[in-house]
Amino acid sequence: MGGILTIDREQFIETAKHSAGGRDVIAVVKNNAYNYGLEFAVRAFWEAGIRSFATTSLDEAKRIRSYMPEALIFMMNPVRNLEAVREYDLHITMPSLEYYYEYHESLAGINVHLEFAGLFNRSGFEGAPGMVEVMEHQKTLQAAEQMHIKGIWTHFGYADELGMDEYEIERGMWLDLLETLDISGYTFDIVHAQNSASFARDGILDGHTHLRLGISLYGSRPYYGLPETAFIQSLELKAEIVQIRSIRSGQKCGYGGSYEPDGDRRIAVVDIGYGDGLLRKRAAFDCMIGGRRYPIKSLMMSHMIVEIDDAVSQSDEVVLYSNEMRIDEFTAKGVGANSEQLGALNYQSLEKVILNDVGIHQ
Repeated sequence: MGGILTIDREQFIETAKHSAGGRDVIAVVKNNAYNYGLEFAVRAFWEAGIRSFATTSLDEAKRIRSYMPEALIFMMNPVRNLEAVREYDLHITMPSLEYYYEYHESLAGINVHLEFAGLFNRSGFEGAPGMVEVMEHQKTLQAAEQMHIKGIWTHFGYADELGMDEYEIERGMWLDLLETLDISGYTFDIVHAQNSASFARDGILDGHTHLRLGISLYGSRPYYGLPETAFIQSLELKAEIVQIRSIRSGQKCGYGGSYEPDGDRRIAVVDIGYGDGLLRKRAAFDCMIGGRRYPIKSLMMSHMIVEIDDAVSQSDEVVLYSNEMRIDEFTAKGVGANSEQLGALNYQSLEKVILNDVGIHQ
């Protein structure tokens, strides 16, 4: 079978409502909505009161428009298919002067958001001068030739790095940029910079119209020190026990004899592995059977070996993720980022179950 991935739709919506807190939010739904399923997530977020969405994929943007004709859809990556942008009424990022001068003649009527590179330096303008040059050049054009500069944004790449100075530096650079532009008379309808970690640390920053939230909407804490009760996880990953075996001291099992007990042991062979999207580092920790934690001893492509005791029977379910075994717990233990663990899940081999469904299936 390869494991069962269960999502409680009602809890997903409640978590999103709590995370948004009644504020205007641009929900990040890139990469199949962190592998929750794009249509499922967009419709659930809409029910939670969210009206704006961000992705890096033009194909995903087109699909979002088909689900929600009235949504604001923002492309975080530069887009060169501007006819599609017009057809689907998308907002796009303006990443640089080079991009602007290459495409400005084709941008008429398109909604753009100027991007600031900041400390993260993934893409964007280096500072105010380039942005001002774009806005001043636009003033030289006829109205019908002008694009609509609707927003300005950046990404805080260090907001979840506690105990470091980088977040304060990048936040300061961003706020200085906004002040410089404001003093010069440049204002924007949409100002968005804060991811889940930044919002958790600072609340919404002055002058910002929207939050741009990702992982907190999906029920994971953006950093470990936050209370679990504020981020209820709607996702559970579990698998069946294929066989229970008794092995002798020194009797190896798993790929390359990866598990060799130092005494007689009882093991469960579980029907899930790294081929189903379970990260190898996740196997360095434990799983839950019957409300108790048991150590994972070996991970193979389609199976996992767990060291158990006599309390475990073959009919028991093995839980890898739940609200008792949270994704963000294993993020803190070094397995990988919340998004990395979610993004690895293999929807081709996992069975997906939606609780409290309303008929949306993917």
